Amino acid sequence: MPLYKRKPFALVENPTDLSSDELVFQIRYTNEIFRDYSEYADRINLYRKRVWSCKVTGKGNLTYEEALVSEQKALEKVQQFPSELVALVLREVQFSMLKLNDLVRKISAKVQEGMLVGSELYGRKNNRIYPCKIMRVLVEESDKTQYQVAWLDKEKKVTGNAVVDGDDLIKKLPYSRDVLKSFVRESTYRSVPWVLHDELARKHGISTDPPEDIASKMSIADRKRKRKDENKLDNLEGNRKALRKSNQEQSATEVDSKHVEPKYPIDDLLVHPAADDPDLAQRPSPSRNFNIPMDCIGDFLMVWDFCCSFGRLLQLSPFSLNDFENALRHKESYVALIVETHAAFLSLLINDDGEYRSVTQRNKRKPQITLIKWAEYLCDFLVMVGTDEFTSHLSTVRRCSYGLLDASAKLGILRELVDRVLETGVFKEKLDEYIKECQAPVATNREKAKAEGCKKREFEDRDMLSNGMQATEGHGVGFQGSNSIELVTKQNGAIDLTESTLSNKENSMMKKVDDNKIAAGGMKPSSKKGVQKVDTNDNKDVNEEKILKVRNKYLRREMEKRIIRTNPLGKDRFHNRYYFFRGDSRIFVESSDSTQWGYYRSKDELDSFIGTLNCKGIRERALKKELGHYYGKICLGIQKKLKDDRATVEEADVRRSARIRAPSKENPALAFLKYVNKWK
Repeated sequence: MPLYKRKPFALVENPTDLSSDELVFQIRYTNEIFRDYSEYADRINLYRKRVWSCKVTGKGNLTYEEALVSEQKALEKVQQFPSELVALVLREVQFSMLKLNDLVRKISAKVQEGMLVGSELYGRKNNRIYPCKIMRVLVEESDKTQYQVAWLDKEKKVTGNAVVDGDDLIKKLPYSRDVLKSFVRESTYRSVPWVLHDELARKHGISTDPPEDIASKMSIADRKRKRKDENKLDNLEGNRKALRKSNQEQSATEVDSKHVEPKYPIDDLLVHPAADDPDLAQRPSPSRNFNIPMDCIGDFLMVWDFCCSFGRLLQLSPFSLNDFENALRHKESYVALIVETHAAFLSLLINDDGEYRSVTQRNKRKPQITLIKWAEYLCDFLVMVGTDEFTSHLSTVRRCSYGLLDASAKLGILRELVDRVLETGVFKEKLDEYIKECQAPVATNREKAKAEGCKKREFEDRDMLSNGMQATEGHGVGFQGSNSIELVTKQNGAIDLTESTLSNKENSMMKKVDDNKIAAGGMKPSSKKGVQKVDTNDNKDVNEEKILKVRNKYLRREMEKRIIRTNPLGKDRFHNRYYFFRGDSRIFVESSDSTQWGYYRSKDELDSFIGTLNCKGIRERALKKELGHYYGKICLGIQKKLKDDRATVEEADVRRSARIRAPSKENPALAFLKYVNKWK
């Protein structure tokens, strides 16, 4: 069951008195039933928020349905956990006081130290790596462990036997660390100390009685948790009573049941069309014409966007999304775009002081990856990862037949490469620099706004004193000198300031100000008693609004130059997400459950879609505003794409009319073959 903010969440109990003809609202993935639509909308709204986490993997920031799918997949992997390691792992887990990452690290080290009979792994023979299986464990007098192994072919048939040293075996774990984490979570009902389920502990002969020191800590923690839960229940009961009392008072004071118009914007699912609402057109269906499997589109866009965003760091010049798609489908193994992409990732891993660098050094690889040798480096990476998904591709890649892998397998490898690059120190250091660059325009804008605000307040104070003071009886007169403002006040007595009491310079300055304002039509000539104030607040507000718009536009443009990750533009009423990627003119649509993708590629489709957004809803209002910011850029991209396509068609027509067959690399569909990494 998914966790809500890392805590268990109880589902609504379904009513038992439903009649067969009663209309109700049901949530598909929880089977909860609601009679009231507002309660149904509130609950499904909660399920669509990214506040849920997978109970098995601990992965957060998910919707309820995504967490449910994650749990199902994780449980399938947990069921594949090696049976011969279950008892060993559970003994390490029971009553351990380590945090999960430390516990997993300790268990993995112990498993790697003692390789078990029957374990399948890889060993070195004649300076090459072959799959093998441990048949016996041999220990010599010098405490150096040797193993009798059986060499296996790609169908896991025994081809021979040998005795090898432990150093010649690649001690890969028979599971991933994520699977081990999921197994630990699924096997326990509490953490730190970790306590196994009683039935599971009894099944494997593991004691359920904690040591004395751990038992005392558990009792203290349980008492604190119990007290906290009781306080929560008391607060909850108090809130319920207060709510019940408030509802009763509201019912008592309610004099009529007239419909109250809601204050928009509200949640999109609660928006109902009113009589005076404009007619919204039917939403156009996005195109789903992809040449790679639908379940790989998310990884496909992520990898391409990562390459474009961090191309300078990877030393990989940008390429179009269409070229990347065609290159993945191509069956040749030495496609420059694919080779350069893999080489960029692997080179970064080699330059980082990590596991892959140790693997390449052990295999005596040169740090420079070449077009001929790139498959060997990729094989080292697949062996290092060690999961069944990747080791199944080893024989194909080793035969230099990478192109024969399907697109999903290629994207799986690239996705794993991206994940490994994200963990490198080189990338983290560069990411910090990018984040500082992103924050720089914001900080500069903030300082500029602060300085202008101080300057504006200073100017307003001076303006108020110079132009806003009139002579009042018994209090004083304000006048403007050449470089300063003077205010004369007196409580008892009068002060008579005439032209004779002012200096010639002050008189000339005042006259000049009066003449200028008369010429501008701002005021009448001033009298001797003071200077009249000009009302220019409206003009100031208009100018300030224009300046603010220009500044925000500039700030947004500067921020877009420093984008390091493409976030959704927004969501529609059904929580479908919309993306606009730099370097492509399409608007991509991801379904709320992340299982379907589509795109709008023409201006007419985009205009039709924008026309269907209802600004009374919170999500569609924000989405429409964000699309407005990118509308001009999207339209320019669409026009450029149409122009390029038209030029390609005309060129093809000319070649056909001349009965000349174009060389293969001049075919627009094979444009990706011309790719050259200019940043290498």
